Amino acid sequence: MNTKITGNAGEQKAADFLIENGYSILERNWRTKGGEIDIIALKEGKIVFVEVKSLPNGTPELLQNELNRRKLQRIVKTSKCFLLKHRQYSNSYVRYDVIVIDMPGFPGVYHIENAFTELL
Repeated sequence: MNTKITGNAGEQKAADFLIENGYSILERNWRTKGGEIDIIALKEGKIVFVEVKSLPNGTPELLQNELNRRKLQRIVKTSKCFLLKHRQYSNSYVRYDVIVIDMPGFPGVYHIENAFTELL
């Protein structure tokens, strides 16, 4: 499979996982000029910005490289744009999660809550 197909399948698997665990999906692949957020979800009044990584041949080191400082800063910046456009969530607690899909040695869906903060 090419990376786009793998990525789309991984994002669907992550969305299904979140729904099964009580999250409501607000947006998928929300874009601005500066970046994209794979999934924006809501649970118990918390807005959760989720980065999904499908790594069927991955390692923890590859995951760390994929989630470098620049990438995380772009996610935070994009999340702020979302919150500016959707003022109804402006008083909500914000969390940044990562979901890793199909990485050897980990569960098929590995959910890392509070994976990073905006104070990078």
